[in-house]
Amino acid sequence: ADNLINKNAPKFIKFALGENVKQSNWQSFGRFPQSRMGVEQLYVDYFTRAKEYDAMKKSGKPYRKDIEMDVLAEILNKERFISCHSYVQSEINMLMKVAEQFNFNINTFTHILEGYKVADKMAEHGVGGSTFSDWWAYKFEVNDAIPYNAAIMHNAGVVTAINSDDGEMSRRLNQEAAKSVKYGGVSEEDAWKFVTLNPAKLLHIDDRVGSLKVGKDADVVLWSGHPMSIYTKAERTIIEGVTYFELQEDKRLRETIKRDKSKLIAMMLEEKNKGMKTQPVKKRDKQHLHCDSMDFNN
Repeated sequence: ADNLINKNAPKFIKFALGENVKQSNWQSFGRFPQSRMGVEQLYVDYFTRAKEYDAMKKSGKPYRKDIEMDVLAEILNKERFISCHSYVQSEINMLMKVAEQFNFNINTFTHILEGYKVADKMAEHGVGGSTFSDWWAYKFEVNDAIPYNAAIMHNAGVVTAINSDDGEMSRRLNQEAAKSVKYGGVSEEDAWKFVTLNPAKLLHIDDRVGSLKVGKDADVVLWSGHPMSIYTKAERTIIEGVTYFELQEDKRLRETIKRDKSKLIAMMLEEKNKGMKTQPVKKRDKQHLHCDSMDFNN
């Protein structure tokens, strides 16, 4: 897995807005801040400190090193990009204004389910939007989400992508992209870019991945049919020119595993019939990991 890391990728940091930050309805009474206004003030305070810290650092005078301020100074100096968890239009507007106050841009708003309300302002600011396709009403601050969100942002000139923080759905973003064809009339080619080229642009690695072009990494998926069809299967997956998955080979391996499993079961039953000791089956629940999964067994 270490060999799959893009070592020359630019630096990013994740920010967040909304209930995930203030948690005022999570009974987190010891948390600060606990209001959306407080979140805004916290950002302003920290960037003000970072600006002063960076000025002192550049002055050549002695200063006390602060790793946290170093990271924020990288943002101010346009050396690190912000990807921000967001939902509500007021907060999306707020963070863009805070960024403009300190002369930098937000790179990407993720989730961004009210992006359709501020798509024109997003395009003017130059921020991209990586949204869920049609998630709705799973908490109060997403009640205004609509499946036309991606199409509206795209039509306003926002670099738009489809994302998922669900471990299962992230495996079929090709089908999620197809929803923008149905909801909003996005062309199939542009909808396909929502899960290929546009995410690469938002990550600033589109010089290497995101499309098939001479000189880019040979990251390719071969499909059995239309890539946005629910009936289509991935026949082969190639990463940097190396085949990591091949459908027929996968079937062969599954049959091999099935035969080996049958042999082991037969051997176990034979030993049991001879009077050997056995142990009960140990149940192991399958864990479904989510973006906020922190406590799990490896």
